[in-house]
Amino acid sequence: MSISVVVGTRPEIIKMMPIIEHLGAEADLIYTGQHYDDAMAGVFFDAFGMHPTSAIEIGNMSRGEQIGAGTTALSRLFSETRPQAVVVQGDTNSALAGALAANATTLPLVHVEAGLRSFDKAMPEEHNRVLIDHVSDLLLAPTAVAHDNLLNEQCTGRVEITGNTVVEAVTRMLPELDARRQLLASYGLTDSEFVLATIHRPENTDDPKNLLAIFTALQGLDVPVLLPLHPRTKARLHACGLEHLLDNLRVVEPIGYPDFLALAAHARLLISDSGGVQEEVSVLKRRAVVVRRSTERPEVLGTFTTLCEPAQLGVTATKWVRDASDRQEFIDNLPSPYGAGDAGIRSVKAIQEIIE
Repeated sequence: MSISVVVGTRPEIIKMMPIIEHLGAEADLIYTGQHYDDAMAGVFFDAFGMHPTSAIEIGNMSRGEQIGAGTTALSRLFSETRPQAVVVQGDTNSALAGALAANATTLPLVHVEAGLRSFDKAMPEEHNRVLIDHVSDLLLAPTAVAHDNLLNEQCTGRVEITGNTVVEAVTRMLPELDARRQLLASYGLTDSEFVLATIHRPENTDDPKNLLAIFTALQGLDVPVLLPLHPRTKARLHACGLEHLLDNLRVVEPIGYPDFLALAAHARLLISDSGGVQEEVSVLKRRAVVVRRSTERPEVLGTFTTLCEPAQLGVTATKWVRDASDRQEFIDNLPSPYGAGDAGIRSVKAIQEIIE
């Protein structure tokens, strides 16, 4: 028996890791190369000790090209291998390509992290996740909110609430305290006395006004800001003549997942436009300012996260930095809305039930 698991980006690798481990020898891991920079994806395979059995190449393409080329290549592969099911995660172009290819080859389709909705049609990911949900046979919803979204849209697949596999990934990959302290020292950082920032989404990087506002705000904070710089963001800053806005920030290359978690666990505040960070802070008991116009993760709004437009980042981040210590006890005692850390095994059990 084989079950094809399609991944193309670093968040997919992280979220699929617990499921792949529980599937064991049944998992056939397919990498699409959507994150064609090894620092953004390849190192994660090493960190988790898993490697693709098949690969296609859709990196460095436009969205339409990635979906089209990915669907074509995966359809051919599925026609040859005939897995018992195809599993995709989230809302990437790779996930949509895998979903369409499974549909085209009449294979059962499983969507991990189904039912997320931002209700923002300007987000390409919103279109991807809606399309995937409506062609899926098994929809693994991380929360009751996601479950209700699927029912409200009358998705025809079987729906199961499993929790989110991010809880297992964070719990497993977070280094021990001594290692975290050594990492902080290597960066010259003090526990709870720095901000960890990640910016990469096109709505921020492709708009010079947003880029200027975000990096001006980061420079204006009165604590050190550590910035693992995404290749897209670096290129856009250069193209817009805004490289000088990095001068007062502690800029580093993209870092591996365990090191990122270690730094996040000791940051006073995270500033990010990432989807995964919004979930991870709920496990690490940190807070994040999310620099986006909308979010598909409302479960953490007002507790672990707050939404913020780029123009307001300076004011919002300064407030959240200043009241972080006052809020920490409340955050420490707040459970993550993403489950108890058993989403991987619950997901695999549901997958096995639909193929038996």
